[in-house]
Amino acid sequence: MKRSTDRILTTHTGSLPRPDDLVELLQARMQDPSRDPAFRERVHTAIGEVVDKQVEAGIDVISDGEMGKPSFVHYIRDRVSGFEGTDQQPSQMDFDGDYPGYTAWRRRDMAGRPNPFFVGRPECIAPLAWKDSKPLEDDISSLKAAMSGRPVAEGFVPCASVGIVAQRMANAYYPTYEQYLQAVAEVMKIEYHTIADAGLLVQIDAPEMCIDRAIAEFRDAPISKFHQRQELWVEALNYALEGIPQDQVRFHVCWGNGEAPHTRDVELKDIVNIVLKVNAGAYAVEASNPRHAHEWKVWQDVKLPEGKVLIPGVIDSVTNFVEHPELVADRIVTYANIVGRANVIAGTDCGFGTSANTQNIYPPIVWGKLKSLSEGAALASKRLWP
Repeated sequence: MKRSTDRILTTHTGSLPRPDDLVELLQARMQDPSRDPAFRERVHTAIGEVVDKQVEAGIDVISDGEMGKPSFVHYIRDRVSGFEGTDQQPSQMDFDGDYPGYTAWRRRDMAGRPNPFFVGRPECIAPLAWKDSKPLEDDISSLKAAMSGRPVAEGFVPCASVGIVAQRMANAYYPTYEQYLQAVAEVMKIEYHTIADAGLLVQIDAPEMCIDRAIAEFRDAPISKFHQRQELWVEALNYALEGIPQDQVRFHVCWGNGEAPHTRDVELKDIVNIVLKVNAGAYAVEASNPRHAHEWKVWQDVKLPEGKVLIPGVIDSVTNFVEHPELVADRIVTYANIVGRANVIAGTDCGFGTSANTQNIYPPIVWGKLKSLSEGAALASKRLWP
């Protein structure tokens, strides 16, 4: 993993806006599997395009943008057998929190459009087994080809964490949650190792570490109960990562990529010690949204482990504000002064395309925000390496 040895490096969380025609092909392929060759070819060219845009925006550590995935987690259904069922139970998430009716109000802006990619949650109804490596191998080869000869520091591929798969894919087969979690770890291990063996960074996306404190099972329980579940997720994830150098792993946590009150979010200080138990070389933490921008103070009291990197989100991912480079620089310098300049890579709060059919931000503005990120990093570098 590259470090900020003579300037602040920049990165992001992984997903980026997909071209409209790619989204249409993704939806068509779901209805007609014979469309897969055309879809895969468009994914290949889209990865090349999104790499070009990242380079143009000045991003150092880049991704494939998750161009070929319907979402940051549901893509697993295409790669792993056993998830052929559908769970119609409503979400356990409390999206309204202290402001009942917010979700219904927000949906008015969406004109009542249904999500064409998901009808209910994928459900495990048979033993889990890895069934198709081609989508992953294609994404890897397309990213490496697009990176060749380009001025980038490194490439990474985002992956769903063991915990988020177990939390978002219902279990109707394994007798216990622990057995189900272990089965998920066994199949995800293949994905993580395939990426690492290709020489790319593995990014583990684990929003469950934060947002699942608000699901029905935990929201009114003592936080110790939530901690117990987090420990299970971390243990299973570390098992799946065994054999991969920690320096090749990034671990991302966030409070959900949604513009909402967030008044019932668990605080970083209450979970950070468990987050740091993940065997990763870098920890990417949401740090710019108004409910969590103050939590840089946590790192004054919690020591970043020796040799590890912190990737704070210095650009938010849910509003169309383009942050001023000076603000970005201020945020970067704050973290650098606490954990050391070589231990900071400037990132984003979350992805800009966590689901193929939803957009929080007008796509051209995404690139403006990433450009501001790189400009802010340049300003911070001048301060930190005078």
